[in-house]
Amino acid sequence: MSTLPRTSRPAKSTTTAEPPPRPSMLTDARLRVVLLVSVHAGAEERFLDAYDQLSRQVAAVPGHISDQLCQSIENPSQWLITSEWESAPPFLSWVESPAHREMVKPLHGCVEDTRSLRFSVLRETSSAEPAKGGSARRAAAPGRVVPRVGDGLVRHALTFTVKPGSEQTVAKILSDYAAPEARVDDTTRLCRTSLFMSGNRVVRAVEVKGDLVAALRHVARQPEVRAVEEAINPYLEEDRDLDDPEAARDFFMRAALPVVHHLTADPSRPPNLRRHMLLYPVKTGCGPAVASLLARQDDLAVSKAKAAMASGGGQHTIVSSTVFQRDDIVVRMVDMGVPLERDPAMAAGVSGPRAAAVLGRLLDPGAGGGKIDLSGEAGLRRFLADCDMDPVTDRRAADY
Repeated sequence: MSTLPRTSRPAKSTTTAEPPPRPSMLTDARLRVVLLVSVHAGAEERFLDAYDQLSRQVAAVPGHISDQLCQSIENPSQWLITSEWESAPPFLSWVESPAHREMVKPLHGCVEDTRSLRFSVLRETSSAEPAKGGSARRAAAPGRVVPRVGDGLVRHALTFTVKPGSEQTVAKILSDYAAPEARVDDTTRLCRTSLFMSGNRVVRAVEVKGDLVAALRHVARQPEVRAVEEAINPYLEEDRDLDDPEAARDFFMRAALPVVHHLTADPSRPPNLRRHMLLYPVKTGCGPAVASLLARQDDLAVSKAKAAMASGGGQHTIVSSTVFQRDDIVVRMVDMGVPLERDPAMAAGVSGPRAAAVLGRLLDPGAGGGKIDLSGEAGLRRFLADCDMDPVTDRRAADY
């Protein structure tokens, strides 16, 4: 299933045809969500009641297939909630919605700690004979999606807006602070923090080796980071109170900009890479379609680069790409081995005229009206100049 709009069949051309789209883990594979939960002692019954209420509500969410609750046989305070979804977009749309925040509120008083993991279903064992008292298992996951190369890092981003006119002040505050200690514990390290601004919008991306939640909590406790957060509070368009746990939780849920797709062409992280954060001006309601298109195009671009390198020519234009999306906020972070303008089509996330036309229709041209023309290099360069966010700071661990 694809969230992309249908396009008319292109006229025959003497140019080389674009290759057929590759399956995308964002839209073509079922999603398995795993939530690890630590429940307060004595709150088990309240937790079960809250889960029963939540599961009834989630069952009505489009794209939801099933869920399951398990309790550890070794540590009764540890619980596991798994859910299955038709694909990632319906889950991501729901989990970042106000409806989700209301649904999970009954769990807050019962739960001490949570950790959420999200996986695309690549293979599934099927059974020829139904299990006793049950039906045969579902057939294998759709298609044969090629696994992406990992680099051992977990990525997350936050985005928020500041009051117009305060941009320079905020940029100075956010760039002028001491980096927190990279080591969180024996298994978790904060590897990199990249912060960008475009107009009054701030995007902060972090890369963590190990437990993302532990790393974020570690950072939040650092005095230098807390001082920066307090310093920018007066300039935020949306008020927040980090001293109130519930208010802080609500802010960070609203600010969360989750990863919907990531690929790494070269996990060795070659030196002298150029990092860019591209903020796409998305038409209302088109965020999932833009994210899906960019994911497919990045997969295709990396496949082409790998084929070229295997034959002895070419290099990785894009070494890694991460697509963040919440509603109609779509940001793509790319690490490039060449300047952005060297290959504007690949940098923008389109590999041919068909993809460029589809993306152009999904983007908002702004007050000027008309449309965004990505059909030629001149238009692509203008587009990149407009959506390439300004770097504010980029902090890396010494051994990154």
